[in-house]
Amino acid sequence: MAQHLGPLELVGDRWVIGDPKRKDGSCLVLTAAGIEHHMRGVPEPQAVVPWARFTGVGVTATFSAWEATRAWGFVGAFGPSHIPAGRGGCSVSGLLRHPYEPWSVNYTHHKHRYTGAHVFLVKALFREVSDAKALYRLGDADWLGAAVARLAPLPARWAPSTRRQVSEIIEDLCT
Repeated sequence: MAQHLGPLELVGDRWVIGDPKRKDGSCLVLTAAGIEHHMRGVPEPQAVVPWARFTGVGVTATFSAWEATRAWGFVGAFGPSHIPAGRGGCSVSGLLRHPYEPWSVNYTHHKHRYTGAHVFLVKALFREVSDAKALYRLGDADWLGAAVARLAPLPARWAPSTRRQVSEIIEDLCT
């Protein structure tokens, strides 16, 4: 079984977005109850947002850790707007209901580079699960493990065929 998909990795028996081991590390733990925001060295979560509060969740990821620095954010401000850069380049965001409000939390990039395929696929995974209104599935470690195992080997193409494969895999797993 694949152990990671870009910033999403299996740590013990839980799926985590980000690297909790790095200095001042911040990560998001996907649990049955919802998303927990953790900081390195702090035993309790900083915040817990239940899956039922989300209308959708998305992941933003840079390919390399240096692209998520404040300095690169300044440089990236003059580049193409579709390329994530700066501190917000590694984040998870969504829209919360009751009351409706935007939500976003940054996470710490791993030391290793994320492949283009994995960045594309982790974004697609979260988009498809949000569209299927099955966000609670992200808190099921076995279900998410099965999804990652099927998605990780797919090629990185922005082609409709890859998007269709991702949709079919999520639809198949959700039924």
